[in-house]
Amino acid sequence: MRDTRSIPSTKPYLIRALYEWCTDNGFTPFMAVQVDESVRVPVEFVKDGEIVLNVSFDATSALQLGDEVIEFKGRFGGVARDIRVPVSRVLAIYARENGQGMAFPVASPTMLANHPVPADQAKPLMLAADSLDGSTKIDSESDPTLPGGPSGKRPALTRIK
Repeated sequence: MRDTRSIPSTKPYLIRALYEWCTDNGFTPFMAVQVDESVRVPVEFVKDGEIVLNVSFDATSALQLGDEVIEFKGRFGGVARDIRVPVSRVLAIYARENGQGMAFPVASPTMLANHPVPADQAKPLMLAADSLDGSTKIDSESDPTLPGGPSGKRPALTRIK
């Protein structure tokens, strides 16, 4: 019998599966990320410690959805940037068009230091198809990497038990 402490996390596999589901069905995969010192993103686009990234084929170059790190080149305000996101900092991956996807619990650094939770024990949160505010329209024409587009509103994640 395999030692459960050595079982790899399912999170990177679920991220890759939902990315593939989005692209196979013509949806735009968006990834919500909790930003800390381990995340390399343009800080001017971080709001309340989070950033939403368009990780579609059209918005990225050299996308690598690894087991530990997600890396790609993306354009922010017309400027190419190298993006690096540890899988542990991914809050959610979902389709921009309908909000379907999955959210993941991400513990704060303080919580991790005091009460570490193995990644394989974290329970993912499912997103409902109606979890997006109907008035939210993300204008990928102006800048597909900005959360919520010009309206400034962001898609809302809804916890379903």
